Amino acid sequence: MSLRIGHIAYANCVPFFHHLSDAGFCGHILTGVPSELNALLADGKIDLSPSSTFEYGRNWHQYGLLPDLSISSIGPVQSVLLFASRPLENLAAVPVALTGESATSIQLLRLLCLEYYGFSLCERPCGPTPVEEIIAAGGCGLLIGDRALKAAQHIAAPHVYDLGALWWQHTGLPFVFAMWLVHRDAIQHKSWELTRFYRLLQHSLHHALSDLDELACQSAEAAWMEPSKLADYWRAMSYRFTDQHRQGLEKFFQLAVKHQLLKEMPRLNFFKPAF
Repeated sequence: MSLRIGHIAYANCVPFFHHLSDAGFCGHILTGVPSELNALLADGKIDLSPSSTFEYGRNWHQYGLLPDLSISSIGPVQSVLLFASRPLENLAAVPVALTGESATSIQLLRLLCLEYYGFSLCERPCGPTPVEEIIAAGGCGLLIGDRALKAAQHIAAPHVYDLGALWWQHTGLPFVFAMWLVHRDAIQHKSWELTRFYRLLQHSLHHALSDLDELACQSAEAAWMEPSKLADYWRAMSYRFTDQHRQGLEKFFQLAVKHQLLKEMPRLNFFKPAF
């Protein structure tokens, strides 16, 4: 049996995937934005994927987690940005356009507003107008991933807030945006394949992180972002999952339960590779 892998089509996933085929992986890879992959994973149409931590929190009974891996920030993340027309503490009644690509980043913004700024986010429904155009016209909007990185280069806004930096400012903890979620059916029926993939993934990531400057020059993202800035972006990311990451993730889940964005406190269920 071969594995069906989800691939988030963002620059922050390049270190996981760039060397994966060279490491020996030959399964099926489906590319999409986080919300699309969340749906495929929940339906069992893919076996595992780097996916939203909020999706895990919402449906944790259905998943396991690959150990020691994440997509996290310890301070600024650079690719989850709120572009605002006024200071964040004055946004209580100001509509904020939200991208439909993410679950975790939207929930993070909601929780930051509720817990640390004392108001409920005024959300502008997603319509046909791209969030970038709303921001360029003087409105407020949240962008994630490559769209955030590109907007930061081309759109001037009076205030730009990095949500990873805000979380660090208020908690002193990493923020875990995504982890490798594994559908429980794959854990039950494809344990050997998962173990082998986990080894290949670790090898691919180690290879990538050992020379980020070379990776930046080789990656397709260099077409729209300077390789030096791309390498610095990856250096600012955290791809591991330590005790401090666990504390940050549990804090996020605790606040989500407190503010009724989650029904219960999720348990972290880690897949145990059959080494």
